[in-house]
Amino acid sequence: MTQTTEAPIADRADRAGSTPAPRAGATSTFAKALNAALADAMEADPAVLMFGEDVGTLGGVFRITDGLTARFGEERCFDTPLAEAGIMGMAVGMAMNGMKPVVEMQFDAFAYPAFEQVVSHVAKMPNRTRGKVRLPIVIRIPYAGGIGGVEHHCDSSEAYYAHTPGLTVLAPATVRDAYFMLREAIASPDPVVFLEPKKLYWSKEEVDLAELRRTFDEGEAPRRIGRAVVARQGTDATLISYGPSVPTALGAAAAAAEEGRSIEVIDLRSIVPFDDETVCESVRRTGRAVVVAEAPGFASVASEIVARVQERCFHSLAAPVLRVTGFDIPYPSPKLEHFYLPSVDRILDAVDDLQWED
Repeated sequence: MTQTTEAPIADRADRAGSTPAPRAGATSTFAKALNAALADAMEADPAVLMFGEDVGTLGGVFRITDGLTARFGEERCFDTPLAEAGIMGMAVGMAMNGMKPVVEMQFDAFAYPAFEQVVSHVAKMPNRTRGKVRLPIVIRIPYAGGIGGVEHHCDSSEAYYAHTPGLTVLAPATVRDAYFMLREAIASPDPVVFLEPKKLYWSKEEVDLAELRRTFDEGEAPRRIGRAVVARQGTDATLISYGPSVPTALGAAAAAAEEGRSIEVIDLRSIVPFDDETVCESVRRTGRAVVVAEAPGFASVASEIVARVQERCFHSLAAPVLRVTGFDIPYPSPKLEHFYLPSVDRILDAVDDLQWED
């Protein structure tokens, strides 16, 4: 078996391009990078404003908007009533009148009352008006599990949005991507559903936020929307993942290396648009693939990835493409979530099933 070439997680997002090395000792959490991206976007463009439940004085339940009201005033970062459909409807009106609203849905399942606004108006407005009215709205959604939360607080709802034409759907997994992808989302002229893995809010990397700001503002940051990245190089099989499952996939690849298998890990970053080129190049080279995602497997984003890979890479495959996902049940109680979530052991079991005897 070929030995695995392992890259530090902080370097993964920049394989396709480059950003300067951080200052010695400079670190940031995922949450701080999101906060900085919001602040920098609001500083750069007075049309950008932020609102949602408890995002003002409190700074959000996860403190992603901490300090924004004090810095930019209550007209640009403010609290709303507990009325998600109203939040989204107000964002549509603001966007139609030249503003660039960023809204926070406090938890994943809290966004469902706003779903009708998202599907019927946010996603369809440009098509309905033949491109005359575009809606630069970012819908930030803290999502997925791994924090010991209960139902309504740990859903993986990406399939609902990915199935809706007219929406861009993003799920960063690294601190650098959190910053760059949120800046990219806010700069987009069209609506973006920005899924923030809650369990990664406190993850840290060696990142110089000031340098990331300069890189983005000067147009040097490689584009992330629609572009996956090779998070770890390998030759024997490919793990395809996004958002909260990427660190688990990397852990499985590291464990597989100890057993002599070289596993490549693809971090999709962008669910819609989907980067077929990077995914298929990897699978055609390794000949085997497993898709890893937290959401229930039935009719899921993972199902779509399996279909796309098998359609495009069929003659290069040594085994059927497999999935490791959450189970087809409501999100379990905190004491049981470790059984539900994809784990290193479940991923390694799937890798073992990739018909290695052939």
